Amino acid sequence: MLSLKGERIYLRAIEPNDLDFLYQLENDTSIWEISGTTAPYAKHILELYLQNAYKDIYEAKQLRLCICDFDDTVLGLVDLFDFDPANKKVGLGIIVSEKKKRNKGVGAEALELACNYVFKTLQLHQIYANVLVDNEPSKHLFKKTGFNAVGVKKDWIFTNGKFKDEILYQKINN
Repeated sequence: MLSLKGERIYLRAIEPNDLDFLYQLENDTSIWEISGTTAPYAKHILELYLQNAYKDIYEAKQLRLCICDFDDTVLGLVDLFDFDPANKKVGLGIIVSEKKKRNKGVGAEALELACNYVFKTLQLHQIYANVLVDNEPSKHLFKKTGFNAVGVKKDWIFTNGKFKDEILYQKINN
């Protein structure tokens, strides 16, 4: 997986020993708004997920990669979802959960590695991401890494008693 190794971080497949990290992340209510989560996850359910995480992206239609530093600390996740090989596109989500690593280039490097994988290895034409209109750090990250805002989905997410718009970002492989 040399193509998934950067200068400061690398991306790797999620593994069974990531259970505690995944449990903490999936049950962090402060990020439920961006993840679409509406209820806590039991460890047992996450164990079942990890048992099936070995599936190929062509079978599962998704791929979750851990963002790690070279001390093997998991710093966050990159999710490829809604994999559509017929139309050569995939959705992408990212979270740098290690707060002290935010705004230090970790997210940008992880996105560059993920885009390189999607365009060169999977040979897809485009990647898209959905970002809440008030999520300034994510908007900055996607713009910085060559994504273009191509549309706004009005009243797309209902959270905390109100609707929020969501921006659709897209990166085309030219």
